Amino acid sequence: MTATAVREPSVAEPLPRTVYRGFDRPRFLWVLYGLVATYLFVPIIVVIVFSFNASRSLSSFDGLSLRWYRTFFNDETVTQPLYASLKIAAITMVVATLLGTLLAMGLTRARGRSIGAANILMLAPLITPEIVTGVGLLLLFSHFNITLSLTTVTLGHITFSISFVTVIVRARLANFNAEVEEAAMDLGATPLNAIRLVTIPALMPAILASALLVFLLSFDDFVTSFFTSGSGTAPLPVRIYSLVRYSITPEINAVGTTMIAISLALCLLAVPFMLRRARTDSATPPTASE
Repeated sequence: MTATAVREPSVAEPLPRTVYRGFDRPRFLWVLYGLVATYLFVPIIVVIVFSFNASRSLSSFDGLSLRWYRTFFNDETVTQPLYASLKIAAITMVVATLLGTLLAMGLTRARGRSIGAANILMLAPLITPEIVTGVGLLLLFSHFNITLSLTTVTLGHITFSISFVTVIVRARLANFNAEVEEAAMDLGATPLNAIRLVTIPALMPAILASALLVFLLSFDDFVTSFFTSGSGTAPLPVRIYSLVRYSITPEINAVGTTMIAISLALCLLAVPFMLRRARTDSATPPTASE
């Protein structure tokens, strides 16, 4: 009996080249990407360009000027809502990030039949239309005779922001090796110190990303702010809406450009931290289970 030789595939053997035909050609996908990017970014570019317009016109550009930025920063009816929105977003970021991180850790490690229901309740604010959330908060505050103010706006923003933090941090926890935390406790660390020195640093990219997302969502939110703000100083999106209802001036372009600049600055601020964490993760040797 002779043994039949079986040819094993070579590791270095190149894979067959994929041939694209018709609709699957990457060239067509690049065209589609260009159209989508144009549709998304051209209006933003127009707002930025016309914020430097020297004239009052919204259709013709008559030269570069900082006239409307001076008008914006000297107009207390707009600067006060800007400061109010920054304050609300900062408080919402801190509180929602803390509560959302704790909730994510609790839902990941808890055991019991009620965990499924708790996960559904945690996801409810993400699938509920924001106008329903705004109306519900308005009815809740009215039922308990709570005067609408910036405090109620902040509470409303915290309510819908916790779910975003929980989802992002839980995704990071799903890839976290719990044996590292157990090893820290075997070396003498208390459970609290193990979480503080091991778990929290490992979750920091997700925590930072969720904190920035919450800040931007709160800073730009209109629907919840509209239903929960009172007769005093309103957040900036609500103030912009009230200005647009009566007359549109290039000052609105300056306000919008300032909001874009703040959002981009926050994103760029997070880049060094994310890159540093990525380098740390790539330098960490894999565990035995991996």
